[in-house]
Amino acid sequence: MLRALILGLAVATIPLTTEAQDTAYPARGQQIPPPNCMYLHHAWEGPEVTCRSNTHQLWLADIQHWRAERRIRVAFDPSRYEMPALSWTQSGFIQPQMMVQDRYFYDPATHRYTVDRYLDDLEKRYGGIDAVLVWATYPNMGVDSRNQLEMVESMPGGIEGVRQMVADFHRRGVRVLFPMMMWDEGTEAPSQPWPQALAALMKEINADGVNGDTQDGVPLEFSLAAEKIDHPLAFEPEDSPSDEALSWNVMTWGQYNFPFIPMVDRFKWLETRHMVNISDRWNLDKTDDLQYAFFNGVGWESWENVWGIWNGITPRDAEATRRIATIERAMAHFLVSPGWEPLYPMHSYGIYASRWPIGSETVWTIVNRTAYDTSGPQMDVPAVPGMRYFDLYHGVELQPEPNGTHTTLSFSIEANGFGAILATLGEPSTVVQSLMKRMAAMTTEPLAHFSHQWTVLTQKIVENPPTTPAADTPEGMVRIPGGDFDFRVQGTEIEGSDDPGVDVQYPWEDAPRRFHEHRMVMKPFFIDKYPVTNAQFKQFLDATHYTPVDGGNFLRDWKNGAYPEGWANRPVTWVSIEDARSYAKWAGKRLPHEWEWQMAAQGTDGREYPWGNQWQPVNVPMPDKDRTMRGPDPVDAHPQGASPYGVMDLVGNVWQWTEEFTDEHTRAAILRGGEYFQPQGSIWYFPPAFGNHEHSKLLLMAPSYDRSGGIGFRCVRDAQ
Repeated sequence: MLRALILGLAVATIPLTTEAQDTAYPARGQQIPPPNCMYLHHAWEGPEVTCRSNTHQLWLADIQHWRAERRIRVAFDPSRYEMPALSWTQSGFIQPQMMVQDRYFYDPATHRYTVDRYLDDLEKRYGGIDAVLVWATYPNMGVDSRNQLEMVESMPGGIEGVRQMVADFHRRGVRVLFPMMMWDEGTEAPSQPWPQALAALMKEINADGVNGDTQDGVPLEFSLAAEKIDHPLAFEPEDSPSDEALSWNVMTWGQYNFPFIPMVDRFKWLETRHMVNISDRWNLDKTDDLQYAFFNGVGWESWENVWGIWNGITPRDAEATRRIATIERAMAHFLVSPGWEPLYPMHSYGIYASRWPIGSETVWTIVNRTAYDTSGPQMDVPAVPGMRYFDLYHGVELQPEPNGTHTTLSFSIEANGFGAILATLGEPSTVVQSLMKRMAAMTTEPLAHFSHQWTVLTQKIVENPPTTPAADTPEGMVRIPGGDFDFRVQGTEIEGSDDPGVDVQYPWEDAPRRFHEHRMVMKPFFIDKYPVTNAQFKQFLDATHYTPVDGGNFLRDWKNGAYPEGWANRPVTWVSIEDARSYAKWAGKRLPHEWEWQMAAQGTDGREYPWGNQWQPVNVPMPDKDRTMRGPDPVDAHPQGASPYGVMDLVGNVWQWTEEFTDEHTRAAILRGGEYFQPQGSIWYFPPAFGNHEHSKLLLMAPSYDRSGGIGFRCVRDAQ
């Protein structure tokens, strides 16, 4: 039974003294390490020390003692884990973070949420989900003064539409969380303190929980505020909370390290009803995530759309997710057992198990951390008359082999695979019988038969049809002569580094990337000297009676169909890319290609800013660093900022719409020029791009959400 421990070679003896007062195995962040002697020993690491027959029991007794003492030290209160309103968290194993811009979630053509389509896709690919984190804020937040709550309210249909969307998830048995970001201190302040404001919105839309973005524990006041209005919420901080905060943070993310031997989740160990969703967004191979989740009896953040960058789950990882989630959901009541015994002794090196007893029954969740298949004797259990053993993973009953006071169980586990065993007296329950039937069918094909190759998701640029060519320069436009042009630009995404899939994919590229360089021959074209103004947009409305189908936030600064006094010559804002295209079509123009915008701003000498290579504050509006937007400057207020061709107001007043890109899951627009509004207090707000070699990527969802007080546009017309 202790063969694996005896075979393991030591790097150190069990410490007699340690920095932690109440354990010889202090946690490494959120993870409790195994006995040191279990690690593979190398010759250059000094004398070896083998694990002894009682090593596992000594280690287990030590961390059990630590758990008991920690719960006393922090005055642990388990009452929230006993609340019926929060019990769903204890079986919420698979939870993706879902960008609201995901095209499977919302269809801008039909102007409706497509929750069933989104869920059907996940069920088909990896077996479905238990909860969803609906992400409506970063990375777009900060493009204007809307705070995190207003970003949710800006979603299609407003509060009523969001509430119905949440109900659609509930109809499918999926719980819904939204994020909170306490770094959001540079946009509009809420009308009441954050705990009360957040609780009120979550109750209004009937959400189930809140993820605390970048937070090392969500403060107790947020739980109390939700409970005060009779709408308890499950709070899930991104980073590790204090042990004390475990009383009210009933969920957390697990952003782990993944050594060969699985470590024990600190918070799951302190309270076995605590749910952890392991989050490892950038890793292309999810084997570690899934094995650590199964070993710890916790969940996984099945996050694929990472800020509009698609990190899709491979078929092999998807099938592994389907299998372990099926077992965890059926055996969820075992996986909260206070008698959890991690690192249950196994025969073979590299096979690790957790034991989950309830009454006379026991479940083991098992992982094979090696790259080769194993079969034969795997574990010993105490001999109990009448006890039967079932291989839940393969859906078959095992034939135990008597071995004195113990019984030996033999079964197979494939390379980097999974196993699950049930011990029960008599006939298994109908739930177990149903599970075994499903698993027997599911595991006829080994995981090795599914592709583990990750592939990048390619993008297409949205067609921008040419206009009727003009022979002479139209009024209010500037002629750009065309010619050879070195189009060199890079994305400003805060995250993603230069990994494949970051930023966009131009027609001459084979995959999305952050850095772009392409020599091209430009045809002559005309571009608006100034951005489109409120007065010009009013002419369009008067002539066409244009009314968008999705009118949320349309011309939000206007009142009763009129722009504010004195704003006639300021750039029109709160217009979506669809609104801008409608105006351009009416005017016989179109939106600029990004390289056209850049050539008009840069000329052919590669200058950094329209006026030269040095930043000149006088050439742009004064930055607005308050929490509300004062409004843009008039388009002709900074003539010193002209480009080599005399194009004005290109930088620092309002962003300007250019290209749109799509892939299977995301739409995004490229914004150029930057804006005057600069929210303070956090690095996470929408990044600026004032230089001619920079652009920013705005994820698109729907006009009501995409419209912004910081975005305007200008038009181009093709030249003969």
